[in-house]
Amino acid sequence: MRILHTSDWHLGRSFHREGMLEHQAAYVDHLLRVVEEERVDLVLLAGDVYDRALPPVDAVRLANEAFTRLAASRAQVVVTSGNHDSAQRLGFGSELIDASGVFIRTRAAAVGSPVLLGDRHGPVAVHGLPYLDPDLLREPWRLGARSHDAALREAMRRVRADLAGRPSGTRSVVLAHAFVAGRADALTPSDSERDISVGGVSIVPTDVFDGIDYTALGHLHGRHTLSDTVRYSGSPLAYSFSEADHTKGSWLVNLGAGGVEAAEFVEAPVPRRLGRLRGPLERLLADPALAAHEASWVQATLTDTERPAQAMERLRARFPHALVLAFEPEGGQPAGAPSARATTGRSDHDIALDFLAEVRRRAATPEEAALLRDACDGCSPDSDLDSGLEPGLGSDLRRAVG
Repeated sequence: MRILHTSDWHLGRSFHREGMLEHQAAYVDHLLRVVEEERVDLVLLAGDVYDRALPPVDAVRLANEAFTRLAASRAQVVVTSGNHDSAQRLGFGSELIDASGVFIRTRAAAVGSPVLLGDRHGPVAVHGLPYLDPDLLREPWRLGARSHDAALREAMRRVRADLAGRPSGTRSVVLAHAFVAGRADALTPSDSERDISVGGVSIVPTDVFDGIDYTALGHLHGRHTLSDTVRYSGSPLAYSFSEADHTKGSWLVNLGAGGVEAAEFVEAPVPRRLGRLRGPLERLLADPALAAHEASWVQATLTDTERPAQAMERLRARFPHALVLAFEPEGGQPAGAPSARATTGRSDHDIALDFLAEVRRRAATPEEAALLRDACDGCSPDSDLDSGLEPGLGSDLRRAVG
């Protein structure tokens, strides 16, 4: 049996306000091509189909199109819900949809009831585990602890009880959406993954899935091979700059008579590369080695000792797709919240000048100081209040600008 393992589509998500639906649709096209060209028999989608419980209409439309096309393909499909999905909404009509060969599994109560498939080597039991919230399951499942480990161990107890009653030679496939690792420091989550820790703990050890022929994991956005039989496919697209070094795609797995025979990573199309640049603004604008990032989505960290004027506008003159700008001056700490200073008896204009100097690390120019005075005067109900003749009224500006 040829299996294609994917996860974490996050349909409807944006990338720093850049719409991703067009790129997500291109990934669906790629997925269908792989199904046909590689003669895939089973597609596994291990959770987080959508980016949020109430997805936008266009995202629902794309999911409907993707599932309809997969139903018409040569492959059968098993889909589970992730922590970003609404299990009830994603699972609506799943019993009817089963007839099409697309099996959507979102109910914790159904854990232990597999999708039964087969090939020339015999039966394959596919157990789709939805995202299991320990808080919701602790009482109905009588969990001994409030943890993801406890919830998944109970789920796998039910899976193994089912497999124990199957004919000899039945192979097992499990989909799960969780933070699984051999040890606490084994994997580094990306910035785009939602924290699912309960009581500060989120990690589930890999031995939970011992004895399963193949475990298709979702939740982490980077691909990971925890063992020959336990893998993360990662998200098909990058959803944060922390994923700049990721290779995106899906796992193509050959499941033979005795289990996994081979696994190959199939890379997904990259709509636009990510660039993480660091240095003084003038160097970033002139360095010929950075030409490769002129078409990239860019995150730039400027290390100038003084914050350059119009930094983003100047950066975008060379890198038109620059999205994120940060300041970390060399030889000093990044500018943070201004220090607390007394404001009583000082004018709004003086307070604003101090704020600007502390954040930007240099004093305002005479032109900037005049502009700030005009702004302070414009926010005051009485033009005399910020003239310096009536001290103690420095809170007016703060109230006016909220």
